[in-house]
Amino acid sequence: MATVAGKTVNESRSTSDLEADIKLLKADIEKLTKQLAATGQHSYGTAKRAATEGVEQLRVQGEAAMESLKSNARDLEEQVLANVREKPVTSLAIAAGVGFLFALLSRR
Repeated sequence: MATVAGKTVNESRSTSDLEADIKLLKADIEKLTKQLAATGQHSYGTAKRAATEGVEQLRVQGEAAMESLKSNARDLEEQVLANVREKPVTSLAIAAGVGFLFALLSRR
């Protein structure tokens, strides 16, 4: 076999092939890195949009629940006032009884 600077032709060729392969691998790794970065940015944007939409839905549901609670509280208040107007003595007796129970419980 012929030698080139102490190496055979096959060794010299395989070294240059390996160097070319390494350059190709580096280029492929750079491409993959860029693609992964772009995919990460896209995924981040998608996740952020989904979270924003979820927060908005929760806010709307929370406001609806608060309005429902306010409406129920107003209805309950109206019912209590109507009962007190219809039966003032009974309402006063109930209030006194509840106050007495609270006083007993707070002593202990």
